[in-house]
Amino acid sequence: MSSATEPAVPVAKLPPLDDAAAGDIGDFRANSLWRLTLRRLFRQRSAVIGAIMLGLLVFSAIFAPWIAPYDPEQVLIGKEDVRKRAAPCIHLLGCPADQPQHILGVDGNVRDQFSRIIYGTRVSLYVGFLTVSLAVIVGTLLGAVSGFLGGWMDNTVMRVLDVVLAFPFLLLAIAIVSVLGPGLTNAMLAIAIISIPIYARVTRASVLSVREMDFIEASRALGASNTQILFRRVLPNALPPLIVVATLGIATAILDTAALSFIGLGAQPPTPEWGSMLAIERNQVFSAPHLVIFPGLAIMFTVLAFNLLGDGLRDALDPRLVHGSGVAKE
Repeated sequence: MSSATEPAVPVAKLPPLDDAAAGDIGDFRANSLWRLTLRRLFRQRSAVIGAIMLGLLVFSAIFAPWIAPYDPEQVLIGKEDVRKRAAPCIHLLGCPADQPQHILGVDGNVRDQFSRIIYGTRVSLYVGFLTVSLAVIVGTLLGAVSGFLGGWMDNTVMRVLDVVLAFPFLLLAIAIVSVLGPGLTNAMLAIAIISIPIYARVTRASVLSVREMDFIEASRALGASNTQILFRRVLPNALPPLIVVATLGIATAILDTAALSFIGLGAQPPTPEWGSMLAIERNQVFSAPHLVIFPGLAIMFTVLAFNLLGDGLRDALDPRLVHGSGVAKE
């Protein structure tokens, strides 16, 4: 029995991918990854709850002029028959109709407490997002450059950031604001400065792991420059841990700003900021507890919203923590 040799079938050789084609493939994979991440995010109960709570806060901040019945800085002396630190009055709950309605009561300067808390949402979200955005931009650039280049650049940047991290977080913020002067802007700047090392270290750790992957070597072999590799290949793949830390950092920034305002170094009266509202009425915890409880609840609600959303993002961005992924969990 003889065996006939089959003729060789010619195989067409594909041309090598240029840098643009490789970039298109990378963008497609990145888009797919973000779509998968969004699906995972909406499966996380904590993330959904945090997103709903954050949506309520954003809604309150945007529509504050229509939600708040009074101007937050308006003193009602001579305009209404109301005494200072009056208890909450809600007509639907039995408050006499001849008394002016104040859902959360009136503070010591005869201003509507509910209106001030609603407008305080604007201040807190503004502080949180702007402070973290500034810290993330500077920290990401420092961490990415030092981690990607290494050598003396990495050692110099990290040692400087280590000096900043060596000081207690809030005490360093107090020192910076004391030098710059009290005020909301200076408080935000101080919190941004002391937050930079955190984001720089997270970015550096991610860059160190991503820069050793095979697709980075492929981009370098295709002739991509270090700048293109860093900003088009390394940084997009190093963002997930940074997003989680930044989301949790917004809650920390809001809490620290409230702390600075509480000791008189942050927002100054009559700005409706929750920390300063607590500071003004801190001695009335027994005689007028509503003036302390409601601003405290507002701070707790906001911080909890970002913490829940951050935990959900962490689970969604880490496939090992997704239920049903088939990966063994420790």
